[in-house]
Amino acid sequence: MNQVSKPAPLHPSQMSRRQMAVFVLILGALTAFSAMSIDMYLPAFPQMARDLHVPLSTVQLSVSAFLFGSALGQLFYGPLADRWGRRTPLLLGLSLYVASTIGCALIHSGTALLLWRVMMALGGGAGMVISRAVVRDLYDTAEAARMFSLLMLVMGLAPILAPLAGGQLLLFTGWRGIFVFLSIFGLASLVAAAVALPESLPPERRVKRSTADMVAVYGHLLKNRRYLRYAIGLGCVAGVNFSYISGAPFVFIELHGLSPQFFGVFFGVNACGLIGASQMNRRLLRRYAPRRIALFAFLTAGVSGTLLIAAAATGFGGFPLQMLFIFVCLCMTGLLYPNITALALAPFDKAAGSASALLGTIQYLLGASGGALVGAIHDGTAVPMTATMALCGVLGLVAVMTAGGESERPHA
Repeated sequence: MNQVSKPAPLHPSQMSRRQMAVFVLILGALTAFSAMSIDMYLPAFPQMARDLHVPLSTVQLSVSAFLFGSALGQLFYGPLADRWGRRTPLLLGLSLYVASTIGCALIHSGTALLLWRVMMALGGGAGMVISRAVVRDLYDTAEAARMFSLLMLVMGLAPILAPLAGGQLLLFTGWRGIFVFLSIFGLASLVAAAVALPESLPPERRVKRSTADMVAVYGHLLKNRRYLRYAIGLGCVAGVNFSYISGAPFVFIELHGLSPQFFGVFFGVNACGLIGASQMNRRLLRRYAPRRIALFAFLTAGVSGTLLIAAAATGFGGFPLQMLFIFVCLCMTGLLYPNITALALAPFDKAAGSASALLGTIQYLLGASGGALVGAIHDGTAVPMTATMALCGVLGLVAVMTAGGESERPHA
């Protein structure tokens, strides 16, 4: 029984091929909590607004509520993971997530939706923090970037399958069935982590901190110029994605007349581009340093975003040209997420949990701000979404350019 509840610590070099596959699948599922929790219910926005008797903007606000909840939750889990190991906080967080998704399935008001979405985020934040910390525990910078790219192969299925599954569930169960499905996903992840995920932080590497010490660690991290610039850069990547996520239901369904089911197809095509880029990143890392790849990706995203604004404002090329530029921007995020995450966490060992938590908090605060900005400047066109995506790309490029030089060269 003890072996089931606490799998023995295991380094990747000691894992069999089967154990490594299970390890990657579990970490991939943990990193996918945000995408699953957001993307799956996007096609249900109009139906939820009608059933709950609230404006569509209230349902859209539930995306930002989830992101802000994730930001707060990750700050909480980081120090716990550094003190008690990775598994215990993870299992507690996943339990909260399961309970909260059931709460979302039972709501009857817009206020309840926002509250339960925050609770979902507080629980799901454990998976996002601890998956990054586990990778940092076990890999150096270049290898960590490769592992994050591999995790994106698993995580990237969520933006493809989630909207498609959400659209189909709408036909048979309505929007409440989507949250029931998410509770099942959370429960399956909880059981898998409890049974098969080894502890990556042995007791001798754990740090006993008081509450004041925990706050001080975050203060030191915020004073670290290199870390903060990369964290802002990652937040800008999230801003590109969440601006798209917040604006896509209106642009695709309302503005261009796609059905909720067909919306999932277009959403999935863009997610395929992100996955493909993240896997290409694993090959690029054999020749180029993570920072060089990130700079190229941000530059490309900024240029594509600027052209996207022009296409949306003038109508030139119509929906197909806008989709092309959106596709390019999202492909670049597949190069940016793994490399910037690895670069930001590289200098930290004992404080990897706290560094991962603050990184996620900044990422989600800036991402939520991007999504909220799209709603705030909504004018019935695609311009608010496209302008915010372009702005995030440019700001991210500046952040990474000023973060400092590359400290590690890629390994063969």
